[in-house]
Amino acid sequence: MSGATVSVAPRTEPADTSTSDHTKPQPELVGGSVMGSLRVIELQLVAFIMVFSVSGLVPILDLAFPIFTTAYLLALSRFAFPSHGRDASGSPEIFQGSKLFRLYVVVGTTVGLFLPLAYVLGGFARGDEQAVRSATPHLFLLSCQILTENVISGLSLFSPPVRALVPLLYTVRRIFVIIDWIKDVWLNKSLPANAEIKDVVWYWFGRSLAIANLVYFSINLFGFLILRFLPRAFEIYFKERDEMHSKMVEDKRSTATVVNDKSQSTDKKFD
Repeated sequence: MSGATVSVAPRTEPADTSTSDHTKPQPELVGGSVMGSLRVIELQLVAFIMVFSVSGLVPILDLAFPIFTTAYLLALSRFAFPSHGRDASGSPEIFQGSKLFRLYVVVGTTVGLFLPLAYVLGGFARGDEQAVRSATPHLFLLSCQILTENVISGLSLFSPPVRALVPLLYTVRRIFVIIDWIKDVWLNKSLPANAEIKDVVWYWFGRSLAIANLVYFSINLFGFLILRFLPRAFEIYFKERDEMHSKMVEDKRSTATVVNDKSQSTDKKFD
């Protein structure tokens, strides 16, 4: 729930709505485990990531960041915040927002993903290599972020704090990338004196888009992820841990009570 996550529902098994034995079972999907488990949007994100990776437009540091982040999340899930073993498909969402919040997510998806993608494609069409090179690192990291969020949301291996750290870590890194984007379009790019109106519009579209991304994701980081999303994830995690410990204590007490009752009944028989 990053504020720019594509609005697709998490993977869940369809509910059993059959009311009689005459209902025909649903046919199983055929086509391989990978293709069957990945949704169309995730396949598109994988394609974007591969294209951006081999294009030479993404710096080495940004290419290495998803690898480091994935390794760090795996370490956290193993040593710091292990999952309590609950099925991820049955666990509640970390944050369930209102209609206004859904609108906020749609705005983030448009500003952070769709418009920058259009800007990069327009840069290719216009031969504007500077525009393409400026916006591509942000698109690469955001594609990796969305793909990571969608994948780990369906795995019980990752606890709520680990899942919440995905958008936080990526957003922190992307803010620095967006600042570099702003420097490129505001300081290193200028219009010729006899520029046409379409060139002026394109010039200011790139500048406005970079500023809009910085404003949106700064608000998203400092106003939502840190203040609401991450604390909510820890609240769910520690609540589940306390419930699990309480259940273990109750089970031990029940087992001890049964053992004592059996021993007492055995002693009475001998008497």
